[in-house]
Amino acid sequence: MGSSLPNPQLDAQGRLRHFLTIEGLSRDLLIELLDQAEGFLGVAQQAVKKVPLCRGKVVANLFFETSTRTRTTFELAAKRLSADVLNLNISTSATAKGESLLDTLRNLEAMHVDMFVVRHAAGGAAHFMAAHAAPHVSIINAGDGRHAHPTQALLDMFTIRRHKGDFSRLRVAIVGDILHSRVARSQMLALKTLGVPDIRVIAPRTLLPAKVEEAFGVKAYHELAEGIRDVDVIIMLRLQRERYRGALLPSEHEYFQLFGLTEGRMGAAKPDVIVMHPGPINRGVEMDSAVADGAHSVILEQVTNGIAVRMAVIAMCLGNQRRADEL
Repeated sequence: MGSSLPNPQLDAQGRLRHFLTIEGLSRDLLIELLDQAEGFLGVAQQAVKKVPLCRGKVVANLFFETSTRTRTTFELAAKRLSADVLNLNISTSATAKGESLLDTLRNLEAMHVDMFVVRHAAGGAAHFMAAHAAPHVSIINAGDGRHAHPTQALLDMFTIRRHKGDFSRLRVAIVGDILHSRVARSQMLALKTLGVPDIRVIAPRTLLPAKVEEAFGVKAYHELAEGIRDVDVIIMLRLQRERYRGALLPSEHEYFQLFGLTEGRMGAAKPDVIVMHPGPINRGVEMDSAVADGAHSVILEQVTNGIAVRMAVIAMCLGNQRRADEL
């Protein structure tokens, strides 16, 4: 905070080159990305679901962790921009044989790849690649360890804006495994940057980072009903047991009894509250099916919106900043 060092995500002219984290990006830049994504939403309704903004560019998906929604939506986003897409199968690649991350980058750069979309279990992996990438190459962070997942946060902000409009009057609650969630960290940063005045995190004490209130400017709650009272948006998070060390919860059943979202418990929120989840959902753990599939849920909209938002990020990083509605 307050550092005079240049933002490694921006080029010398202050334009977006990499998309690694929400931290350090301006409100104006986030709004510009959201506005550009708005223009891309209509591409899916065209007879030919493509625009020529990134024709001739090559985008490589490097997913060192399993993914369905994120990898697929990035692939669709790049293809709808007319880019060529390379999906590297990590399990059969040289990386599985011991090749370093830097060697993988250098070899693919030699094939004239313009952009790498990277998901990795190690926090900072995307930043490392950005620091060593050739000048013409862009890196997008598709999730690194427990650190950041900026495009997920951006598509969540896009979904919120389409339903609620003005960020400056909203109450937003993030519920669940805040401690292990890279999504939650990026969401808190994005909500703060966009001017949301009331950001709440709700979780058992064992699933909240130390000093989360001071670090992110949020209010922590340990009871669901109190935390979601009068909120406009509820974002549920997945319990990430694969990241646990030790027994942080007695049982998933007890967690649902205390923090699981049901139709009855939603009565504490505003009548027009929207319910979100980055997926995958553990039904009967984070929420019941009546909520996940109910009238307040915008979870499938998040998936649809993710394609448009990732199109905007790819296009901007590759220097193609024309609006889709200008084509």
